[in-house]
Amino acid sequence: MNDATPPNRCRIVLIAPPGVPATRIAAAFNGGDIASLILPENGMDEAFFQAFAEQVVPAAQAAGVAVIIAGDTRIAGRVQADGIHVEVSKAELAETIEHFQAKMMVGAGGAKTRDDALDLGEARPDYIFFGRFGYDNKPEPHPRNLSLGQWWAQMIQIPCIVEAGCDLASVETVAATGAEFVALSSAVFADGVDPKAAITRANALLDETAPRFED
Repeated sequence: MNDATPPNRCRIVLIAPPGVPATRIAAAFNGGDIASLILPENGMDEAFFQAFAEQVVPAAQAAGVAVIIAGDTRIAGRVQADGIHVEVSKAELAETIEHFQAKMMVGAGGAKTRDDALDLGEARPDYIFFGRFGYDNKPEPHPRNLSLGQWWAQMIQIPCIVEAGCDLASVETVAATGAEFVALSSAVFADGVDPKAAITRANALLDETAPRFED
């Protein structure tokens, strides 16, 4: 379960990988602080994705974890999610924000360059994500994501999420950039990994090494 007062340092965002059971996601919530959970559709059809989200969302919210649905605004509304994540053009992002930001968070991904990120940032999303779902298959974070995250955190007030690698220790590398959030997926949900223990360990590493933010 999460503490009532979140830590004043880089926090964890979980990304559900393809095929992960709702029970394993729920187990992670018992490992300590998690800011939010992003649910991509991961190849599921609309009905299956909605049914899956309906299992996960109440458990997450009961644990103090905000749930962000990737790509499907209708399902986000139906399951009463806390936010939506989109990877679209600047114009489409601005339209999505206009329609939905009064009711839920709107986060943006897909930026591969500084110019991409600045374009999306002009629409004022609630966060920007540096990474690609399912591409955390190496121990360390992708260097481009680290570079973009560090630059963004130093220059822009909109929070950023930087994707970690498949090694839990990579949360330290992300936190060192100054990013507000580190995204974990395979490091928590890979075969043979205990999600609760992984979250406990990741939080311990962040407690030990992550820079503290100014109040």
